[in-house]
Amino acid sequence: MSLVGTPGWPVALIDGPVLLRPYKRTDAVAWSEVRRANRAWLAPWETAPAGGWDELNSPTAFRFVHRDQRRSARRGESMPFAICLREHGRERLVGHINLGNIVRRAFCSAYVGYWIDARVAGRGLMPTALALVADHAFGPGGLHRIEVNIRPENGPSRRVVEKLGFREESYHPRYMHIDGAWRDHIGYAMTSEEVAAEGGLLARWHRLRTVSS
Repeated sequence: MSLVGTPGWPVALIDGPVLLRPYKRTDAVAWSEVRRANRAWLAPWETAPAGGWDELNSPTAFRFVHRDQRRSARRGESMPFAICLREHGRERLVGHINLGNIVRRAFCSAYVGYWIDARVAGRGLMPTALALVADHAFGPGGLHRIEVNIRPENGPSRRVVEKLGFREESYHPRYMHIDGAWRDHIGYAMTSEEVAAEGGLLARWHRLRTVSS
């Protein structure tokens, strides 16, 4: 089925060992293994209840997740990517990043959500993935603004956006029902003009890593 109604989609994005690509039906087992192995790491930050985690993240459940992702992408409402790590001649699924709630016309904006396998956290994979997605959103994706909303307590996720220079622009009391309660969130955002002069967000990230190394 054609996805011509979704500018910039489908697409694979690559930088070094980081590959972002659309999900495939054959990802079911790998997705389930990563999700189940990361219950303690992921459950406190997600809308799904912690109870029944294995069932909600089973290979069978992935079929429904994948179906919903494809439908949303066909409607032009999202761009869901599997984050894959390429090393030792192999590719393995280690996370997820999504441009969601895409609105066109005068707004041209989207929200970004993401998670990463704790076993590879701290290696710069998540900032690289977000930078790739941002540059794609501002370029072929035709968007002007992206927003990331994060719970104040979620230090690792906040460090990702702060490393990349996202603006902290709002505080949302009781913003979303997460892990059994209405949780506050901090709103971060970036527009295309903020990174255009630097050659994009990925170029900024590479320079930052070079300076800090």
